[in-house]
Amino acid sequence: MSHDHTIHANRANTVINFKKAQSLTARMLKMVEDDVYCVDIMQQNLAVIGLLKSAHQMLMEDHLHACFESAMQSDDDAKKAAMVEEILKVTKLLNK
Repeated sequence: MSHDHTIHANRANTVINFKKAQSLTARMLKMVEDDVYCVDIMQQNLAVIGLLKSAHQMLMEDHLHACFESAMQSDDDAKKAAMVEEILKVTKLLNK
């Protein structure tokens, strides 16, 4: 899907969340290798999960306000149906 629409409102915060998650994941890997107490690792893991969920939500918001909204305003029924299917697919994957 092309991203030739307006700048995503949440892009900077999404990048920050991914970078924080990446940093925490590297820290957790070291914690596991160093045999750190399991609960301490799980707490870090929950922080990463929270960051990734937040990033997912921001990406979804941007997508709905840009690509999705644009597709729904078009006269292309196939494009509309494809967009709806994409949203359903990522929603289903998120909730697995």
